[in-house]
Amino acid sequence: MPRKKRKKKSDNLGIALNAAITFSGIILLGFIYSFSQNQLHDGIEIKPIISNTSSQPILAKDIYIQNPIENIKVEVLNGCGVSALASKATDFLRTKQIDVINSDNADHHDYKNTLIIQRNEKFESLKKIVETFGVYLTDSTRVQTLPDESLGVDVTIILGQDYTSFAELNNYISANY
Repeated sequence: MPRKKRKKKSDNLGIALNAAITFSGIILLGFIYSFSQNQLHDGIEIKPIISNTSSQPILAKDIYIQNPIENIKVEVLNGCGVSALASKATDFLRTKQIDVINSDNADHHDYKNTLIIQRNEKFESLKKIVETFGVYLTDSTRVQTLPDESLGVDVTIILGQDYTSFAELNNYISANY
């Protein structure tokens, strides 16, 4: 009797293995069919067009030389609640080769004036941002110094309800969105 029990277990195991092999075979046939269909397509051949103009930059180095990114780390915060304003201002600043590393909402949306806040000792960064927005360094309602090196940025820009007063930013937003 013990032999019959062993034979039953091996029969069950054999059935399970045969089912697994059959299933694997069906999957393999599916892959082979799919591969053959991809290799035997009757579509139109796409020929790449490579332009041989010498004015086109070839290497990333050439692109960087033509449009160097300023060594300024900026964060842009939406302080007035206008939808996607921080994102639009980020795109604007990036066209000026300014590295925006954070774009988000401010702590609230009640900012009347746009604030440009210097966060570390890099005065040249503040100067470049102020020039980009067309603001005077002496404008204390818009330009402030609140050091906070833990943020990892040189300048924080909080866009207030007066963002439309910045002609170049406003023109960029109007033309691109």
